[in-house]
Amino acid sequence: MYAKIQITGRIEVVTGMHIGGSSAFAAIGAVDAPVIKDAGTNRPMIPGSSLKGKMRALLAKAYNEGIAGKPDDDNERLTRVFGSAKKGQVKRSRIIISDMMLANEKELRKQGLQSLTEVKFENTIDRITAVANPRQIERVIRGSEFDLDFIYEVAEEEEILEDFEVLAEGLKLLQYDYLGGNGSRGYGKVKFHALAADVVIGEISDNILEKCNKLLKGV
Repeated sequence: MYAKIQITGRIEVVTGMHIGGSSAFAAIGAVDAPVIKDAGTNRPMIPGSSLKGKMRALLAKAYNEGIAGKPDDDNERLTRVFGSAKKGQVKRSRIIISDMMLANEKELRKQGLQSLTEVKFENTIDRITAVANPRQIERVIRGSEFDLDFIYEVAEEEEILEDFEVLAEGLKLLQYDYLGGNGSRGYGKVKFHALAADVVIGEISDNILEKCNKLLKGV
């Protein structure tokens, strides 16, 4: 069978988040570590690859027996959903995760915010000389929300619920971890809202779709 299921929702930034952009042409005195921004609007964004990669890494810890040296060696349930380039066992990814754009700029502006990002100063201290090495790290501000958009491609109807269990668990694990860099220092805590699945191409049974939505509501 051939069908596509769209998963939509919101991802809320609970603590300042840093997903790095390029600083190759930064002027003197500029932020050392800027966040990635949409080139068309200059607003912060979340690359789909960042979310997909983090989900897979967290799921690998949960599903793999021991340490898989490469993603292609992940548990079969993961390679089925996320894909594999392993020779002789190539699998296409069943999910497409779009880049996520800022969705609540108007609400943030109404709170009196002049900027959609903040700059956090951090220091590393040389233990021998006690000399400080300050850095300026740009972060997406707390309370920012981004539109979430997944496409799941159905290959086998009997595997839909198993795959959605994997996706729902990945999203849940991420809420107890972090997205982007410097998570051990409090950056990048996120939360998902209003997750919902809907068939956009082809047909699947109402019963299966209802169970998919129940899994997403449990995130």
